[in-house]
Amino acid sequence: MSVADRPVLGIDIGGSGIKGAPVDLTTGTLVAERLRIPTPRKSTPQACADIVARIVERFADQIGDQPIGITVPAPVVHGVVPMMANLDPSWVGCNVDELFSQRLGRQAMLVNDADAAGLAEVRYGAAKDNFGLVIVTTLGTGIGSAVIHEGRLVPNSELGHLEIGGLDAESQASAAAKSKARLSYKRWARRLQVYYSTVEMLLWPDLFVVGGGVSKRHEQFLPLLQLNTPIVPAKLFNEAGIVGAATVAMSLPVNVPTSQPGRQPVDIRLWDDPPAPAASEPERKKRGGRRSRKQSA
Repeated sequence: MSVADRPVLGIDIGGSGIKGAPVDLTTGTLVAERLRIPTPRKSTPQACADIVARIVERFADQIGDQPIGITVPAPVVHGVVPMMANLDPSWVGCNVDELFSQRLGRQAMLVNDADAAGLAEVRYGAAKDNFGLVIVTTLGTGIGSAVIHEGRLVPNSELGHLEIGGLDAESQASAAAKSKARLSYKRWARRLQVYYSTVEMLLWPDLFVVGGGVSKRHEQFLPLLQLNTPIVPAKLFNEAGIVGAATVAMSLPVNVPTSQPGRQPVDIRLWDDPPAPAASEPERKKRGGRRSRKQSA
């Protein structure tokens, strides 16, 4: 079997389970039953990499030595995780592209789970052949988001954390928020209306795609939303992360360095006391010259 004909392994790391399967990138379908292994209780990058290695070994004959894609429930900036909510805190600051590639003995690329799902929906699912601005959201414990423009991903959008009315959007409009407040679909739709209207006003997309487990019951809430933008349910459901991860794996550039520094978490105190930008030496001399001219006048 040639490299072009081989399926590509996609792996989805979640808070409760790590699952993977080889994917036919021509059709976006799994070519074998997915393997799921519980996420280790101590879910460090190294422990999760050990589980991923078991999944790679399971499908090694099918995938050969090709790169693999892996999703994580966090932003990934130049291979580095800058923040983590659902796995061990030791992920923060870790160059996961480097760590997983070394552990697996092959090139690995990690990507935010919502971004992977978004890419899968654009390439194979509900947004296929839409070459405008597509926003894919996943309604679950939080609100994941992916922004794709003309087929290209704008990574790590985190639109679930928009502040609306002084509150974090996902704390009010996620599927978990619906369950916690025991909202009917009609009442929940009012919150979703506020959320999607705000995103629409900010970005004016061509299409919204709504994923997450609750999207299987989309007929109970999507028709209640009044938007200018078409909004449709996702098609790939639980397979979107795996398919998207495999898609990312085969978009890997050759010999891209993986040691670029990641961004540091934002310090909220900067809003109250922003640091003054340091003036360069020419600027200091120029300012000094202006003061002396004013004083001499």
